[in-house]
Amino acid sequence: MTPTIAVQDLWKVFGPRPERIVGSPLADLSRAELRERTGCLAAVRDVSFDVRAGEVFVVMGLSGSGKSTLVRCLTRLIEPTSGQIRINGEAVLEMSPKRLRDLRRHQVAMVFQHFGLLPHRQVVDNVGYGLEIQGVGKAERHKRAAEVLALVGLTGHEHQYPDQLSGGMQQRVGLARALAADPAVLLFDEPFSALDPLIRRDMQAEVRRLHAEVGKTLVFITHDLAEALSLGDRIAVMRDGGLVQVGTPEDLVGAPADDYVADFVREVPRADVLTLKWIARPASDDEEIESDPLPAGMVIRDAISRVLGAARPIPVVDGAEKIGVVDAKQLLPALIGHRPQVPA
Repeated sequence: MTPTIAVQDLWKVFGPRPERIVGSPLADLSRAELRERTGCLAAVRDVSFDVRAGEVFVVMGLSGSGKSTLVRCLTRLIEPTSGQIRINGEAVLEMSPKRLRDLRRHQVAMVFQHFGLLPHRQVVDNVGYGLEIQGVGKAERHKRAAEVLALVGLTGHEHQYPDQLSGGMQQRVGLARALAADPAVLLFDEPFSALDPLIRRDMQAEVRRLHAEVGKTLVFITHDLAEALSLGDRIAVMRDGGLVQVGTPEDLVGAPADDYVADFVREVPRADVLTLKWIARPASDDEEIESDPLPAGMVIRDAISRVLGAARPIPVVDGAEKIGVVDAKQLLPALIGHRPQVPA
């Protein structure tokens, strides 16, 4: 199946004559060395990844890692220096200005950290602004705006102005505006980082709910690991413009690619993320085991009472295949924070 977004060998270099960097020995220099020798900054360095249809793909990293530049390159809000970007199979870097405008208006919508609402327009007109640009009539705009405002829980606020709303409600308006044009892809650039923690948690739950209801493909940028683990089907970790690791939350927590990723996930309660497949061990030939198995995809914490209450090891199955057994000896290291062995 063709991925919704396919990125290959993507570079974005800021500075004088950036095209000379890619493919030359200069590309192998560290960020600091490159800046010192050339005056250039490689914000995105040789990045490749795919995003599947209907997936929540999270890009995370510390400030300055290149994640916001990366997401802006996807629709050429920032022009890449080199590489390939395809959205629904179409080469974005080969698009004419008119086709690029169509892409931004109809297929891909972006939700920013700073809401970007028009202060002199009511909520209903803020939500319908993208449709207005498309030439959609006022009655139809307002009808669609009412539909998406109901979807994000803002029915009854259509005729208020942005400054009459809380920060969380303003961000819901921004989300409704992105949804109004019914795009296939939503790009989120740290949309909740300016919100209070409780409101932020509510908005994360809102995104999960909306994704379950409308099934869009989401690319979500964040510097917050908890947010990434909460939202992401897969997570890409960036450092100094490059990708360090791409994988599921389980992959990152259970098998970090290097010390950088390991430091990120060090405080994560592994029993809340890892599943039984990470701790199952082979059964001995003469070992007595329970008859009722547990699924390999069950989160470890959900299996605690069953495993600790069993007199014998419990088989762990992946469909019809038995992949091993689990008992208290496998369970306890995950509960107290030791990293389990990666299954072969």
